Amino acid sequence: MEVNEFYREWLTRSGFVECESTQNFSPAGKLYLAPKEVACGYYWVYGEKDLFDIKIHDFYFFEDHFISLTTPECLSITYYDSVSGEELTPYRRLTAGCVKTFHGGHALYQSIMHKNIPIRSVGIEVFPAYYEKYLRESYPDDYLPPNEAFRRIGQTLDFPEMSRLLRQVWEYKGEGIPAKLFYEGKVAEAVSLVYEHGKKSKSDLSAKISKQDIEALSNVTSYIHDHFNSALPLDTLSRIACMGTTKLKTSFKHVYQRTISEYIQERRMSHAEMLLASTDLTVDQVASAVGYSNAGRFAEKFKNNTGLFPSEYRKMARRK
Repeated sequence: MEVNEFYREWLTRSGFVECESTQNFSPAGKLYLAPKEVACGYYWVYGEKDLFDIKIHDFYFFEDHFISLTTPECLSITYYDSVSGEELTPYRRLTAGCVKTFHGGHALYQSIMHKNIPIRSVGIEVFPAYYEKYLRESYPDDYLPPNEAFRRIGQTLDFPEMSRLLRQVWEYKGEGIPAKLFYEGKVAEAVSLVYEHGKKSKSDLSAKISKQDIEALSNVTSYIHDHFNSALPLDTLSRIACMGTTKLKTSFKHVYQRTISEYIQERRMSHAEMLLASTDLTVDQVASAVGYSNAGRFAEKFKNNTGLFPSEYRKMARRK
């Protein structure tokens, strides 16, 4: 099945309706209006046969929304400009400003998107016909399977070249042959950036984490969940894990695909979202409740994580 046909069927089943293009989206792709009963905004997709697609999300749900989707086999990379939600398989908070990869077709994709907060993202998906056939035939002497390079990226805030490329894709409004050439070029550029990023990664993919160490790391995350709003010195976490600080940092990132600091911040931001949406605490009080003595610093971190300032988030989360 071609890319456009797959998404047309899935979007139609989900209540999206194909509509005329607007000035905010390239007419080269297909534009779908979100179902008015549950959401507001648009979903745009451009597909090239069975090779690749480009997708733009720009909508929000009226209530917290559970997404369950069996995706085709693909390698994807996405930039999030605004988002509030969690992926469930495995569990991970989605963060605004991040670049995230995904290997589709191997497990059910599940996530929860929080109500009234815009999902604004742009992503590229490449399919086996592209990365196993086209690339292999085009570059037989240099070909390397890209799966591992995509996996190494995971979710990161430190991939400015990819963020810039995907924003360029979002902003492009061309059509016809120029659009076709533009998108083909950007897909190839994105894959090349993934390869380059993978080469720079120094992670030891052959590292073995013992069952005992995994249990120790679980103790650390449990402690973080109970004390995320307090100071969490690395020395304290090391004693809990019965590991040296270097081993703790390396093992933690290998298992959880983010640093300890990122993990703590995710927990703080998730709790801050709940407090802003469901309590009348002031922003200063919310900042203090999640571990920030400086409300300005908290607001900056919150904006980086969701794409919204705390007051903006509260206003959107509570709108009818």
